[in-house]
Amino acid sequence: MKLVSASASPFVRKVRVLLHETGQTDEIELLDVKTTPVTTADDVKAANPVGKIPALIRENAPALYDSRVICRFLDDRAKANLYPEPILWDVLTLEATADGIMDAAVLVTYEGRLRAPELQDDTWREGQWAKVARSVAALNTRWMSHLAGPLDMGQISAACALGYLDFRHDARKWRRGNDALAAWYEEFAKRDSMIGTAPTD
Repeated sequence: MKLVSASASPFVRKVRVLLHETGQTDEIELLDVKTTPVTTADDVKAANPVGKIPALIRENAPALYDSRVICRFLDDRAKANLYPEPILWDVLTLEATADGIMDAAVLVTYEGRLRAPELQDDTWREGQWAKVARSVAALNTRWMSHLAGPLDMGQISAACALGYLDFRHDARKWRRGNDALAAWYEEFAKRDSMIGTAPTD
C-alpha cells in the first residue's frame, strides 16, 4: 500500500505516528507530494476526489481517504486497539477536537501563504485562531485525565495537532495558560513515533 502524504501535514502525521506505534511503517510506502488547495497534485486527485491528503492507496481496492478513516483501517489491520470500545466515544471526540485544531490552524497557514497580501482577511484569520485557542484550552481543562491514560488515537491526534502549532504557529504561544497540557505534550513528544515523524517543509 502507498500513503499519499506530505511531511508538513498534521493529518498525515497522525497516520505516520500510528504506523510507528503499531509496527506497520515498513509495510506502507510513502508517496510524498507537493499539493495545495489551489494546485492539487495529480496523485492526490487520483486517490481522493476531494483533493486532500492523506490518502491510502490499496491494491485491488478503492483508496481510503480522510485521516480518521485511514487510522481506523490501520488500527483494525494491526489489531492495536487504539480505539478501545469501552471509551470509544471519548476517543472519537478527542480525535475530532484535535482534527478541528488542525483544520483551523492549517487555514490560518493558508491565509498567510497562499492568498495575496491585499486579499488576506485578519478578522477571518483571527476567527480561525479563536477555534484553535478554545480547543487547546478544552484539552487543558477537560481532557487531561484521558491524555494521561493508556495510548489511544485521541492522544496521538492531540499530540500531532500541538506539534503542528509549534511547527507553523510558534509565535502564538499555545502553551500560555495551558500548563498541564504543555507538560503532557513535552513528555509525549519524546516518543520515538513523534521524533521520527517531525514535520519538515
